[in-house]
Amino acid sequence: MFEWLLIPAAYLLGSVSCAILVCRAMGLPDPRGEGSGNPGATNVMRIGGRKAAGSTFAGDFLKGFLPVVLAYVLGVTASVQALTGLAAFLGHLFPVFFGFKGGKGVATGAGVLLGFNGWLGLAFMSTWLAIYKITKISSLSALVASALAPIYAWFIIGDKVISGSVLLMMIVLLYRHKSNIRRLIAGEEKKPTSS
Repeated sequence: MFEWLLIPAAYLLGSVSCAILVCRAMGLPDPRGEGSGNPGATNVMRIGGRKAAGSTFAGDFLKGFLPVVLAYVLGVTASVQALTGLAAFLGHLFPVFFGFKGGKGVATGAGVLLGFNGWLGLAFMSTWLAIYKITKISSLSALVASALAPIYAWFIIGDKVISGSVLLMMIVLLYRHKSNIRRLIAGEEKKPTSS
């Protein structure tokens, strides 16, 4: 019965906004009121540079990765593990501690995927990196990696429950990028600057 407690615990961990905490710690403006207004690593890069963005990414990644790994170590069912990852992801998108207004989920989603399966996480992150090296556009990299992630999950893991949770997460992630999609189509999507 205790294993089901992993799900709300993962949501609460996911609800911790690393972007906001990092910006506060480094004396930077609140990311919700600067740049794109998104509390995520890409926007933090715009307003605070590489160090702040790296710290944000690491925190967001770990809050997706750690709950899933803990679920695996505890030997829970695939259903509980899938729901734990999904809860951490949704916590980032809809954080209870920050008015249910969170980030878009790329870093936390990557952490969840790596927690599910090392090869799956590496496939997702390698796709993101390859597209970014070519285009220098973070949102496009996320969109391509997210579109391919459910296919990777099916062929690498094969489990219907885990693959289904990956598909659901990536659909939500793609939806969260709808404004980026519109800007990409219009040729107006900006590349992040660094300092």
